Amino acid sequence: MSDLSILQQVFGYPSFRGAQAEIVAHVAAGGDALVLMPTGAGKSLCYQVPAIARARSGHGTTLVVSPLIALMHDQVGALRELGVAAELLNSTLDAAQAAEVERRLLRGDLTLLYAAPERVTTPRFLALLDTLHAQGRLALFAIDEAHCVSQWGHDFRPEYRGLSVLHERYAGVPRVALTATADALTRADIIERLQLEDARLFVSSFDRPNIRYTIVEKRDATAQLVRFIEREHAGEAGIVYCQSRRKVEELADTLCRHGIEALPYHAGLPAEVRQAHQDRFLREDGLVMVATVAFGMGIDKPDVRFVAHVDLPKNIEGYYQETGRAGRDGLPADAWMAYGLQDVVNQRRMIDESPAPDEFKAVLRGKLDALLSLAESTDCRRVRLLAYFGESSEPCMNCDNCLQPPTTWDGTEAARMLLSTIYRVQQTSGMAFGAGHILDVLRGKATDKVQQHGHERLSTFGIGAAYSEPQLRAVLRQLLATGALAVQPVALASGRSFDTLVLTEASRAVLRGERPVRLREVATASAAGARRRERAATPRVAAAAAALDAAAQARFEALKAWRADVAREHQLPAYVIFHDATLAAIAERCPADLESLAQISGIGSVKLERYGAALIEVCRAR
Repeated sequence: MSDLSILQQVFGYPSFRGAQAEIVAHVAAGGDALVLMPTGAGKSLCYQVPAIARARSGHGTTLVVSPLIALMHDQVGALRELGVAAELLNSTLDAAQAAEVERRLLRGDLTLLYAAPERVTTPRFLALLDTLHAQGRLALFAIDEAHCVSQWGHDFRPEYRGLSVLHERYAGVPRVALTATADALTRADIIERLQLEDARLFVSSFDRPNIRYTIVEKRDATAQLVRFIEREHAGEAGIVYCQSRRKVEELADTLCRHGIEALPYHAGLPAEVRQAHQDRFLREDGLVMVATVAFGMGIDKPDVRFVAHVDLPKNIEGYYQETGRAGRDGLPADAWMAYGLQDVVNQRRMIDESPAPDEFKAVLRGKLDALLSLAESTDCRRVRLLAYFGESSEPCMNCDNCLQPPTTWDGTEAARMLLSTIYRVQQTSGMAFGAGHILDVLRGKATDKVQQHGHERLSTFGIGAAYSEPQLRAVLRQLLATGALAVQPVALASGRSFDTLVLTEASRAVLRGERPVRLREVATASAAGARRRERAATPRVAAAAAALDAAAQARFEALKAWRADVAREHQLPAYVIFHDATLAAIAERCPADLESLAQISGIGSVKLERYGAALIEVCRAR
């Protein structure tokens, strides 16, 4: 059976997308590969189809290395729904269940086996692989989330380093490593650590055109987030990322008080609570998960309509991976972020205060600088984002800067005033001060602290009175983002510390007027609100069922209710049974027989046999 026949008969899709066909053919033929493909583009098919093909041609079982229990469970459940013999080995199984999986593996009953890297590298598991290898029944190694092997990746996991044993011990078994995010440095590290020097590299476009990127100036991030959800995504599923556990819980509570059903998720919660919240998010409609970065890798929920950040991520890889969890179904979705001066200060300080070697810190600063450049940009966000991954593109007309081009102003003189004030304050006092005090001096505010240090007598006192505080904070933010200013923590006797501003070598060019500073115009709250209302009223691409007529819409809702019952019975997320797009197509066409139903994308032969009659009956009843 050909690769395309497997795709059509097992998965129910009429054709491969993008580079899938080429990747599948290469891997199914026994070639090694490193696959970079954006979230939602169908990475799993790139090893699942070859696994089935190689099993049917007598090569045995494919081992899939996956870092997350929840992801394994859902992917194995989805494969079983398709009639594919798949199992997992992880800590959720008791001894008897694990022993049965091992027996099935050794009997040759499994097409795919999922396991975590920690288990794969144990002597017991390697002994199982030794047996299969000796019998010629190890078909393929698929290493998912391969960026975890790299220290330069945004989610480094040391246990992934041990996976080099697979090549060293079973050199003849083909391997495919897959990830959605890896810049050039991370790619090189993956290749070296997994010994994939001779592997073929497949790099798909990183563009997710259905995602609209928006970055707003942070004023009151909580209020801004609530307005964003209420105005643009009421009743829809979303993920909100925060930096701290405390903020996660406070924000989830605030959203609930505003009538937005939200759940918290962070590593400090009991494991059973985290699991329960993740299960609810995957299985219920319209929930918002408020989380730290502990949540999200491998989340396959297709109908996440927005991902919001109320704190700045550490790098573009993390931002891209997290925002990529929106709109996996290809329908319109939002990536929204509130970004402010304190975000820059916090991220810079975390890097500077870390115990990492200087070389590592330099790489981290470079990655943060790229993200800050994206946040400060006044041109197309998508062009900047894709350029980071080495991909050229044209303005997208689907980001905030393209849809509402910002007005810019020349902040060079304001930047020189700020740097001069910082220099004179430190020169006269012999110590550094924080942003609030510097702005007070610059704007001519004779506070008690200003007078205590005699800073009202400085030549720069009040010279920036013509600028508003938001304007000057924007200048500060860009100077920090570009390295023309640095943050220097100062320890207090109490053990706490506060952040002060100090000049750097890069300050000279700005002070001399050799380096221009252009900034976006600071929008007033009323103007920003007007733009949000205008944008919210702008027609967007319809969701899966929005184009259906009344009768088809009724069928769609009936099909969703039927799907929910089946999903509960099978203890799986609803989208594992059928995606919304498949149900919408069924509702629209209202097939009267199995032959007509089989023509709809997403219905393979096993699902047709298992659910076909029930689907037709639901349609008839409407």
